Amino acid sequence: MDLILWRHAEAVDVAPGGDDMARLLTPRGDKQAKRMAAWLDRQLPHSTRVWASPALRTEQTALALGRKFKNHAALAPDGSVGALLELVQWPHAKGGVLVVGHQPLLGQTLSTLLGMQAGECAVKKGAVWWLR
Repeated sequence: MDLILWRHAEAVDVAPGGDDMARLLTPRGDKQAKRMAAWLDRQLPHSTRVWASPALRTEQTALALGRKFKNHAALAPDGSVGALLELVQWPHAKGGVLVVGHQPLLGQTLSTLLGMQAGECAVKKGAVWWLR
């Protein structure tokens, strides 16, 4: 199984008292998402399942790929590693799964799967980690 973790691209800061789930990508973030999406589209098999957090910035990032995707609450900013791994059926799913999500969840998932002690791996905005 291939598990591809894609952190959403750069988004506007949340205003005090604002809705974190409604944050939009910045113009720079939009460019980041399009560049990474173009690369991913060349690499990913067409059968790859795509999941995204229900946050607007992750939806915008996933939309740049131009493929169908599903949202799931397990991938929201407050999601858990266990819920993410259950959703993608790691490591037993056939084919590939692309997850568009957030820090620290993606970093915690990487840390868990790679057996790291620190508890969280750094994932830059717009970056992809590909696990096989």
